[in-house]
Amino acid sequence: MDWLPFADAASVELPLARLLRLALFQVSVGMATVLLSGTLNRVMIVELGVSAWLVALMIAVPLLIAPFRAVIGHKSDTHRSVLGWRRVPFIWFGTLMQFGGLAIMPFALILMSRPDVYAVGVGASMLAFLLTGAGLHTTQTAGLALATDLAPAEKRPRAVALLYVMLLAGMMIAALAIGSLLYNFSPTRLAQVIQGAAVITFVLNLVALWKQEARKRPLAKDETPQVPFKTVWREFIRRPNAARLMLAVGLGAAAFAMQDALLEPYGGEILGLSVGATTGLTGGWAFGALLGFAIAGRAMSRRANPLRMAGYGAASGICAFLLVLFAAPFASPVMLALGAVAIGFGIGLFSVGTLVATMALAQEGGAGLTLGVWGAVQACCAGLAIAAGGLLRDGIAYLALSDQLGTAIASRATGYSVVYITEIILLLGTLVVLGPLVGRGQHLSPNAAPARSQGEFGLSEFPT
Repeated sequence: MDWLPFADAASVELPLARLLRLALFQVSVGMATVLLSGTLNRVMIVELGVSAWLVALMIAVPLLIAPFRAVIGHKSDTHRSVLGWRRVPFIWFGTLMQFGGLAIMPFALILMSRPDVYAVGVGASMLAFLLTGAGLHTTQTAGLALATDLAPAEKRPRAVALLYVMLLAGMMIAALAIGSLLYNFSPTRLAQVIQGAAVITFVLNLVALWKQEARKRPLAKDETPQVPFKTVWREFIRRPNAARLMLAVGLGAAAFAMQDALLEPYGGEILGLSVGATTGLTGGWAFGALLGFAIAGRAMSRRANPLRMAGYGAASGICAFLLVLFAAPFASPVMLALGAVAIGFGIGLFSVGTLVATMALAQEGGAGLTLGVWGAVQACCAGLAIAAGGLLRDGIAYLALSDQLGTAIASRATGYSVVYITEIILLLGTLVVLGPLVGRGQHLSPNAAPARSQGEFGLSEFPT
């Protein structure tokens, strides 16, 4: 059990049964993530013939909303409700947005399959992705904040770490369930699965939310003075190594995310895998991320260098993308599956390592800003990379299939291959940026060492 940094997350104030019930909102978020960045992108690109750049743009839109999580968290901190709730209204409206987005998504896809109303279908699909993405970000941010409210101070990092693991577990379960249901694919079955996910999301979030936050009348009248963002941002960026670390975070996030909209279409279009089989790739990714998370948690509890850990994650990503790249010429679904697991493993190491290093930059009372900057940089770079990956795949594929690049590479796999090679180059650049930071030995703040020496893994309010 010492491999799990959340093994003793329960407390008298927040028993394990109540904590696990609260964690159900993470399961719904994981299910929506699998649908948005896994199943639907493959269906739209392969079965519906939608351009990869357009699908990548749809997937990127929810990610570009992620930087506003800092604003959502701040609003839930200072919300003045007549009922005395701070977090509940945000979780509730986030749930409604998730439900609404998933509910209209099947009809949007049906419209996209008809040439006479294709533009309407694209607009409706954009709205569905936007609602679902905004809903899951709102629900998750307020839910993690509620968990930190309920857990005692000494248990908060482990309680929130448990919630993050529940997210990955939800992704694995959803990927296996959706893959099984869509093994014999049909448009009707897809619509049933998406609408069933909408109902399950509503039920899970309602159960998770029920009687979790007590009504506190005084909260309705509190007013928290706000320091101008420009002031705190200038203070943050002037800290030693802050700008270079954020550059590494951005490069790494872009490198790992560029293929998010392409991995399952790659398996379906190039290797001929079924919808169910390619959905399983997302489950493999989640398993790899969970494994990387556990290993990083054990290493951090032993005061390992977080930047070195992030470097190991980048190196794992390079190996992963090489496996995916060579899966096409070898026609090997096994190599693709191993590559998906390795991608998740690299992301787990890299994300935890850079988060811990970023938290070391936090000054007293500034953890929220630090987490917000980390999440904003990661989400923006990931969203832009996903959109760029779709454009790059389509552009290179067009040139290759029109014989403008020579007959030797006139293949549909060429566009995908260029994306994976680009990701490898970005990860090499990430290692170059991280190298001097590791050598300077300024990765831990004086206040961070004692906590980790006690085995605490600081993932409070992990901005997933």
